[in-house]
Amino acid sequence: MPAAGSKDAPKNHQELKDDTKASREEKLILMRALSSPPFKNYQIWWSLADSKYAGTALLVKKCFQPKKVSFSLEKTALKYEPDGRVILAEFETFYLLNTYAPNNGWKEEENSFQRRRKWDKRIQEFVLQCSGKPLIWCGDLNVSHEEIDVSHPEFFAAAKLNGYVPPNKEDWGQPGFTIAERKRFGAILKEGRLIDAYRFLHKEKDMDCGFSWSGNPIGKYRGKRMRIDYFIVSEELKDRIIACEMQGHGIELEGFYGSDHCPVSLELSEASSDSEKKEKKNLDV
Repeated sequence: MPAAGSKDAPKNHQELKDDTKASREEKLILMRALSSPPFKNYQIWWSLADSKYAGTALLVKKCFQPKKVSFSLEKTALKYEPDGRVILAEFETFYLLNTYAPNNGWKEEENSFQRRRKWDKRIQEFVLQCSGKPLIWCGDLNVSHEEIDVSHPEFFAAAKLNGYVPPNKEDWGQPGFTIAERKRFGAILKEGRLIDAYRFLHKEKDMDCGFSWSGNPIGKYRGKRMRIDYFIVSEELKDRIIACEMQGHGIELEGFYGSDHCPVSLELSEASSDSEKKEKKNLDV
């Protein structure tokens, strides 16, 4: 849903656009849905973009309210990221970061490479400064970390747009699968002491259920799939990971619900009490 505001004026990232007949109808449909079961049991926060292609939303059960919700990597409640790319919720015992990473694009001269480099640098700075509580980071991160995370590595590594080849070899290939992006993502995980929850549980490639994005079912991208949607958690949470699953499967996009991305779920066990931690520590010793 696009943000409210006239064409040349600053947008209100918390208000839904409703200045046209079509946008008013869409807003009505959404608000009706949110006031009906099961959504009426949740509180929703969103950070909207100028157009429909971007934006993030967070729904939390009303019995588990966060202490604070902000909309930028600077944790400033009044500031919003361009295109509504960030929602950060602070709970009693953890942070939840929901992001929609910018696509790397195909061409250096269109500034998309630079935009993605800046984003990755800011994410790295954020995770290094995030302290005091463990982090759960989720969303469309627009990167496939390893070859195991794409269905056809050679296809994606050699992908081009209209025959264009970037001057830097590390920028060659499908956006999200370039060497440069994958290296930066790996550095974020390593330096931030973060765990890819899905890969922590699933060590082998799964050609049916191991990807979250699928190309157009008609044409050369049919059956070409990537895992670019994640749950990333702090190392201290890894022993509490029960399940992390892609909810879509197959080249016919079962479970994708009209999108080219499927839902991804994470289940964690409850935190141990201090006495249980102490007892476990003693047993380990």
